[in-house]
Amino acid sequence: MDRTPTGAAVPANALDAVPGQRGGPARPASIPRPRQVFRPRHLLPTPAGTPFTFGYGALLAVTSAFASYAPPALTHALYQASSTDAAHLLRAPVPVLVASALWVAGGVFSPFTAAFVLALTALERRVGAARAFGVFLAGHVLATLATELPVGGAVLLGDLPPTSLHRLDYGISFGVAAVVAALCGLLRPRYGYPLLALVAAFLLHNLLTHPDPMTNWGHLIALTIGTRTWRPLREVSGGPARSR
Repeated sequence: MDRTPTGAAVPANALDAVPGQRGGPARPASIPRPRQVFRPRHLLPTPAGTPFTFGYGALLAVTSAFASYAPPALTHALYQASSTDAAHLLRAPVPVLVASALWVAGGVFSPFTAAFVLALTALERRVGAARAFGVFLAGHVLATLATELPVGGAVLLGDLPPTSLHRLDYGISFGVAAVVAALCGLLRPRYGYPLLALVAAFLLHNLLTHPDPMTNWGHLIALTIGTRTWRPLREVSGGPARSR
């Protein structure tokens, strides 16, 4: 028992009931959120962590292996059947858009292959499988339509020959470009903006030097589509990472 100056008995634990008094319990502190620790394995897709990237990547690995070992004539025929040219888009838009996304133009050693694995994995870890798929799909579909439909219109107007309706166009590069741009908006600004500028410079160089300008215009359009997803994705992921 403690005693007051007047000599009245005070329960020994009376001071414990007064927050902030000496000997009382400490005020409950806010529990900090656990800090996510980056590990190298986070760069690669996993079945549990990034199911969309892992499953899609496995499918692309199979089709790429088939393209490497199948007879060249068969592979070329499949590429032509999967081409998202204006003629195919007018006849069967949905099947050809799906078939086109089953191939990697340039093979597994294409820079878009590495960008697919790294960028799509990182984006899916930040915003989830459904939203990562949505970004890829938007880039793939919208950039394809933006480049091929004007070709069809130009043929109808007589500005291009009918052979332009059957150009070979397939692969995942439009979707990958949109994913890379979307990811740049979620990175810390000191990393995201330089990366976006570097990718844009690479695509502009290809546009000026590559014999197929329509495809490279599509890459730039897809990159722009990816930047348009920054605001909704930031709302989902809590905003871009902040520089320290």
